[in-house]
Amino acid sequence: MKKEYRKMARKVNGKIREIKEGQVTIEVPLPIAEVLMGTTEVIEKLGREIGLMVISAVIESEAEQKAGKKNEKNPHRSANWWGSQIGPIYYDGQKVLIDRPRIRSKENKELALETYIALQNPRKMRKTVLKDMVLGISTRNYEETVEKLLRGYGIKKSSISRHFVQATAAQMREFLERSLSGFNLCAIFIDGIEFKGEHLIVALGIDRTGHKQILGLWQGATENAAICGNLLEDLQRRGLDTGKDYLFVLDGSRALRSAVTRMFGKDAEVQRCQQHKRRNVKAHLSPEHQTTIDARIRAAHNMVNYEDAKKSLELTVRYLERLNPSAARSLAEGLEETLTVHRLRVDGLLRKTLASTNPIESCFSITRTITGRVKRWRKGDMVQRWAVTALLRAESKFRRVKGYKEIPQLLAVLHNKSIDRKEVAA
Repeated sequence: MKKEYRKMARKVNGKIREIKEGQVTIEVPLPIAEVLMGTTEVIEKLGREIGLMVISAVIESEAEQKAGKKNEKNPHRSANWWGSQIGPIYYDGQKVLIDRPRIRSKENKELALETYIALQNPRKMRKTVLKDMVLGISTRNYEETVEKLLRGYGIKKSSISRHFVQATAAQMREFLERSLSGFNLCAIFIDGIEFKGEHLIVALGIDRTGHKQILGLWQGATENAAICGNLLEDLQRRGLDTGKDYLFVLDGSRALRSAVTRMFGKDAEVQRCQQHKRRNVKAHLSPEHQTTIDARIRAAHNMVNYEDAKKSLELTVRYLERLNPSAARSLAEGLEETLTVHRLRVDGLLRKTLASTNPIESCFSITRTITGRVKRWRKGDMVQRWAVTALLRAESKFRRVKGYKEIPQLLAVLHNKSIDRKEVAA
C-alpha cells in the first residue's frame, strides 16, 4: 500500500530556516549544535505539529553542511547528494517515518547523519510506553490512543509489549538494588499481598521527615518465616542499619513477627495493626454483635493513656469470654502489641498513622488497580515486574504522613530505649 508522506518546501538562511506547508509560513530558530549533541527535547518543545517539520529541516541542514546545497556546483564539497530514503525515528512516544536525505563521500561511501542517528534512540519511547501502560492503556488499545502526527510505525501490540517488558525489567533491577544506607528511618511497615497465586511481602519505611519510601519486596508461595526473613536480610544487604531501633508496624502475622525478632531481637518494638485486629475479632462474631464489640475496641484504641486503653480491652476480653470464647482469644492474642504506640507515648495524628498498616495498604490498592488490567499472566518475573512498577507508581504519589511533626518525639523514645539496652548489656 502506498504511503503518504509530508512534503515541505524549505530554505536555509543562516540560523533561520523558513518552513512552508500550504499557506502557512513559520520561521523557527534552529539550535543545530544542541540537536547534533543528541537532545531531542529542544525540538519537541517547539510544538507537536511543527516538531516533525523542524526535524526534517534539521536533518537536511546537516546534509547541506556536509554536501553543500542541492543543484549547486561546488568543487570543494566533500560529499555528494544521493537521493533520499524513508526511515524511522522516535518522536513523541512513537516510531514514525520520515523522508531523510542520503549523502555519499568522494569515495562513494555513504556518510552517517548524526542528527538522524540521535533521533533513532528508543529510550524515550520506552519511558512513554511504560507511563501510558501503568496509567491504564493496554497493548491492545495503545495504537488507537497514540495521537498520530504521521502514519504510525512500530506501535503494534507486540512492539509495545516488548518495550514495556524491557522498561519494567530494567526498572525492577534498579529497584531491587536500590541502596538504603542513606535512609534515616523511624518506622518500618511490613505486610503481604496475595498476587496472582503468589505472595508478595512488601516493606515500606518512614524517615525522620515523614516521607515514605518503598524499601523492598520478596516473592513467595506463602507468607512464611523464611520468606519474611529473606526480605529483611535483603534490606540489610542493601544498607539498612540493623543496629538501630525502629518501630515495626505489622499485620499480625506470626511469620513476620518471628522474622523481626530473629533479625532485630526480642526487644524490637512492634505495633500490631489495630484494624487487622478488629477485623479478626469481628470475623468470629455473629452480625448482631459485630457493631457493638467493634465500637468498644475502637473506643479503647482511641484512648490517650496506655493503662486506660489496656484496661478497657481486658474488660472486653472478659465480656467476650461469655459471649464468644474464640473472639475473646483472638482479641487477647497480642493485645499489648496493639497498644505499642500508646506505651511509647506517640501522640496526635502520628499515633493514628502508626497504629495500622494503612500506609502500605494504600500502595496495595494502587497495585490491584493497575494489575487488574492484565488478562494473561505468564511465568518468570512478570508478577514481580508488574508489582515493582505499580509500587513505584504509588511511591511517586506519596505525601508526608499525617503527624510528621511528632516524629522527633518518637525518635527520642527509641533513642533512649537503645541507650538503656546498651547500659544493661554493659
